[in-house]
Amino acid sequence: MPDSSVTNISITQPCALSPFDLAHDAWEYSLDAWQRGVLLLDVLNQRSARHREHESKSAPNVLKFAWELEVDGRKLPKPVNYALVRIMSPDGARPDKYRRPFVVVDPRAGHGPGIGGFKPMSEIGVAMKAGHPCYFIGFLPQPVPGQTIEDVARAEAIFLQHVIDLHPEAEGKPAVIGNCQAGWAVMMLAAARPELFGPIIIAGSPLSYWAGASKQNPMRYTGGVLGGTWLTAFLGDAGNGKFDGAWLVSNFENLNPANTLWSKHYNLYANIDTEAPRYLEFEQWWGGHVLLNAEEMQYIADQLFVGNKLSSAQMTSSDGARLDLRNIRTPIVVFCSKADNITPPQQALDWILDLYSSVDDIRAHGQTIVYSVHESIGHLGIFVSGSVAKKEHDQFASNIDLIDVLPPGLYEAVLTPKDLTDPAAEFVTGNYLLRFEERNLDDIRALGVNSEADDREFATVARISEINLGLYRTFMQPWVRAWTSESAAEAMRKLHPLRMQYDIFSSANPFLQPYFSMVENSRNHRQPVSNDNTFWKLQQQWSDWIIGALDGYRDSRDNAIEAWFHAVYGSPLLQALVGLRASDAKSSHRPGDDAMHRTLVVHKISELKSRISEGDPREAVIRALLYIRMPDGVVDERGFNLLRRMREETGKGLTLSTFKKLLREQYLMLLIDERSAVNAIPEMLAKNPDLASRMKGKLDRMIELVGVYSKDARARLEEIDALFENSETRMLAEKALGANSTGQAVRSSKHH
Repeated sequence: MPDSSVTNISITQPCALSPFDLAHDAWEYSLDAWQRGVLLLDVLNQRSARHREHESKSAPNVLKFAWELEVDGRKLPKPVNYALVRIMSPDGARPDKYRRPFVVVDPRAGHGPGIGGFKPMSEIGVAMKAGHPCYFIGFLPQPVPGQTIEDVARAEAIFLQHVIDLHPEAEGKPAVIGNCQAGWAVMMLAAARPELFGPIIIAGSPLSYWAGASKQNPMRYTGGVLGGTWLTAFLGDAGNGKFDGAWLVSNFENLNPANTLWSKHYNLYANIDTEAPRYLEFEQWWGGHVLLNAEEMQYIADQLFVGNKLSSAQMTSSDGARLDLRNIRTPIVVFCSKADNITPPQQALDWILDLYSSVDDIRAHGQTIVYSVHESIGHLGIFVSGSVAKKEHDQFASNIDLIDVLPPGLYEAVLTPKDLTDPAAEFVTGNYLLRFEERNLDDIRALGVNSEADDREFATVARISEINLGLYRTFMQPWVRAWTSESAAEAMRKLHPLRMQYDIFSSANPFLQPYFSMVENSRNHRQPVSNDNTFWKLQQQWSDWIIGALDGYRDSRDNAIEAWFHAVYGSPLLQALVGLRASDAKSSHRPGDDAMHRTLVVHKISELKSRISEGDPREAVIRALLYIRMPDGVVDERGFNLLRRMREETGKGLTLSTFKKLLREQYLMLLIDERSAVNAIPEMLAKNPDLASRMKGKLDRMIELVGVYSKDARARLEEIDALFENSETRMLAEKALGANSTGQAVRSSKHH
């Protein structure tokens, strides 16, 4: 059924106007509409010209920053069409050599590179503003013949090692941002080469491809509707070994027909005097379609989109190594949005449910996972929106060291406006206070999760896909390849509807020449209509009706597809024919821990227990602070920035990585044996009484800044205060006793 919003829209009749006023409105509106139409065609012609110019470049991109080539992937032992470039500061300022570098990896999902630096206030822009050196990994429109996804991963590993070598004095390994499909590529590489990474930020990136919520996420049903990935193979063969990224862009556009068929261009038409620059800028990226090798696209479709093997640790490299995301040892920040219909929160986050049974399981693997769910931004807004860059990305970049030292566990990043009356406001960077609140797996499940029946249906699709792909390769592929040539493949690409529009609405179209000749006159004698014009109001209402109708069509289509999917792939007979049973469930795919990991965990626990009493007052204060704050389950940047100052003042050259290790060890000791860890604090304080006194002042200042909120936290604060007070009393007594003993010895010596 169409969306109910359609039936609620009505065309308001013109208000009672005199015939003269109505005629006047009609004349003004018709003149304005004609001029808008001519100017709209002119903007579309400019779009076509910019598209041709963009495609003619050797390395087309939409970066708004100057850059220098660092490593050309085409010159590597396994050549690929990727490259590493250094981003140059617009004002010529040199980045802080001690700050960790940022590396932004752009998605190769049908469009060209540059979305991560599309605007001055962007992922790259906020990282540079925070003083970090910045690098960008992009790609060329044409793939290197024979390159594979593994070749690209090896190249990116070389790029990251090059960045590490360029910044030997930086505190920490590079922070890597993976946008959209670059996110899964970054995660795969981090699982294979964890030593190359600092914190990882994956924005709008799908990792659990079967996940979603009923009547919300239609794209996940595409593989089932098409019968699997045989069509991907067919398009790769018809493209003479290359897959056209325009097909991927078509899939994105089909998700929202109202925007694709109407809203995007109506908004340009309705705001033709102001909207053209923004429209042309975005269309330059959106229309810059690139190619992938057929083998690359087939790997993505089989292993990820339909197979969903990444989140269940079923993927292996060509040398037999298993790609397990639990091998990643650096913090992972997942940024997603509820309004994202391409990568909904379930696909961005449910890999956590696929891999872990509890938060303790996450901690046992030494992982720190942070997520942030935006309420309203769309998929592209995650990378492009200036408001997101000024808020979320700015805070992630400014507090990347805090993220890096977070204890293992699962957290949600929460941003609140900065309170200028807060006594600790000086410790808040930017306009928002960033805090991390502990979460559990039920918080992820609350966003929506598949049932066991859903997972069996998607598993059925995966097996049907293997069958259909095998049939295609056996009976159809030889014929398709025999009839394919490069000229035919190029003609097919040019005839793609997304490319043809650039020829249709261009000066090359003779039927539009008369209109283009009127552009200057329309621009010079522009007479925009008033918003109070009766016919302008009717136009706006008509536009709303069209949008409602198209949204209703979309909802009806998506609901029908979902119902068809469940009816076909939920069939017990079909499931049985492909070897699935009713008892097969998602939980059966969760990878277990191997014996080596369990042994390492037992060994680590034993080692930490044996060192509970080790350390000096510095470790004691950190342990005490963690102990007090654990019931509240909150960490924010105010406390960390004071802790950073404490490290600088008392750390005696302590590096960030050493500080991170110290902090995590104290946290794990509390988790393993909380009572023994707390009871050992006096012994640790006694090792350096002077330092203990100074550190107690730091602890008091920290508590004053961040506060304690729960009853348990306040009780722990009182307990710690008593421990420190008793320890100080004992140390003073021992000092006095020692002085008294020394005095007696001196008097005795004089007497003799």
